[in-house]
Amino acid sequence: MKQNRILDILLGADTYVSGQSLAEQLGVSRQAVWKEIKALRARGYTIESVTNRGYRLTGSPDYLNAAAVKAHLTAKIIGCELEVLESVGSTNDYLKILGANGCKSGAVAAAREQVSGKGRMGRTWQNKKDENVMFSVLLRPKMAPAEAGAVTPLAGLAVCKALRSFTGLDCRIKWPNDIIVGRKKLCGILTEMSAEFDAVEYIIPGIGVNVDQTAFPPEIADKATSLLLETGRRFDKNRLLACMLNQLEEDFRRSNLELKRQALAEYTALCATLGRNVSFTRGGEPVSGAATGITESGELEVTLADGSVCRVNSGEVTAQGIY
Repeated sequence: MKQNRILDILLGADTYVSGQSLAEQLGVSRQAVWKEIKALRARGYTIESVTNRGYRLTGSPDYLNAAAVKAHLTAKIIGCELEVLESVGSTNDYLKILGANGCKSGAVAAAREQVSGKGRMGRTWQNKKDENVMFSVLLRPKMAPAEAGAVTPLAGLAVCKALRSFTGLDCRIKWPNDIIVGRKKLCGILTEMSAEFDAVEYIIPGIGVNVDQTAFPPEIADKATSLLLETGRRFDKNRLLACMLNQLEEDFRRSNLELKRQALAEYTALCATLGRNVSFTRGGEPVSGAATGITESGELEVTLADGSVCRVNSGEVTAQGIY
């Protein structure tokens, strides 16, 4: 899309960019450039124009947009390819298409509106346009599928840390990767993977943060919350997304996508599930016990009444006092 290319050029420039230069870089006429500039201004971008100097981007709209996110992005790999879509079925599904077509590791798709958002266990996630922050990240790690279990908790850890620093809220992790405030869910993460028998093709963590949402469906109204409800404030979604992308890159790089030492210690310290009684289903039978640890592969260790320890790696786990 030529408008996105113009934004990238203006964002990367230290001074004005001439109409002729833009036309040459895009392979179009100066008149075509002018039409695209007008369209960008209509979308809320502030672009100065000075005769004999050219154009300069001086402001972006409040809604989620790539130019504003990139202005606050320090990550070099996460967000190397960044799209903010007006509307999409699912950012995970959109990235799967890009992944199959060879996009780079670190590609990010975000959306102002997601009409078929997916949650865990086949649930849908609905919200109004420009209400929340929804995005997915595609990774191409060199590992076997059996080694990819740490990606989900590491994504949860990075997002939790970013939300804590950006908002000042006491965000915690409900195993494996829901971010909560108090007893209520603020953010969910759904990780999907494409792999051969012995190698991962790509992994996509999809992340949705409730930002300005004030009402939830009846079935989750007592379990969900948003940044606006918790703080009474409206946050800059572009800065928030950049903050999460920067933290994801920092944590992924430092941990080498392994939940060991520092990463495991940080995750354990922020995991609200530990120390609580939990219940889940195994082999069709209900099981309950005390959540006592997290393994390096991201499994939840549960100590049962007879003293034995079982490990849970998937499925629904209810934590006493949360949900």
